[in-house]
Amino acid sequence: MAQNQSAPDATRRSERSRRAIYDAALALVVEVGYPRTTIEGIASRAGVGKQTIYRWWSSKADVLLEAFLDMAERAAEDAGHVAHALPDTGDLAADLKLVLRATVDELRDPSFEAPSRALAAEGVVDEELGRRFVARLLEPQLQLYVDRLRAAQAAGHVRPDVDPRIALELFVSPLAQRWLQHTGPITHDYTDTLVDYALNGLAPR
Repeated sequence: MAQNQSAPDATRRSERSRRAIYDAALALVVEVGYPRTTIEGIASRAGVGKQTIYRWWSSKADVLLEAFLDMAERAAEDAGHVAHALPDTGDLAADLKLVLRATVDELRDPSFEAPSRALAAEGVVDEELGRRFVARLLEPQLQLYVDRLRAAQAAGHVRPDVDPRIALELFVSPLAQRWLQHTGPITHDYTDTLVDYALNGLAPR
């Protein structure tokens, strides 16, 4: 009987430790920055040994990536809207503006911004981490834009010859660049304007 009970208890302990490590990594990146965040610091903050972390992850970047993905998933679940598609009200501009405004709010939230910025920067140096960051977080989000733009094409709201994968970059990429490089404020008005420029063009009509 004791043997049957030990496995679930060990599983619960492992899950508690993993959750404590996630929370510690995210908190330290916000408080002291990514360069000063260490495996030792994460272990101490989480109340676990370094060997526990190294048993599951090979670096602090790996810890942070997994913690960040977990945070994003839990935030979506708590809000009750795990995104499987962008809104489709029939008004493409309004739908894109709604989603990009929510993105701005995320990017301005320190608990999201600090780890996201750290992972984006580290992904430039560590190509393998960068590929995993793109594949696991960015690419699924970009695919939602592709799907919405294809639906708009089917409804006749976007030209049929437009490549949705390139088109989404007209509003997503400028926002990402401005956020990463601090070249200007990111606001709802800014992303609304990006959508207007992307959908309406710059030439006089």
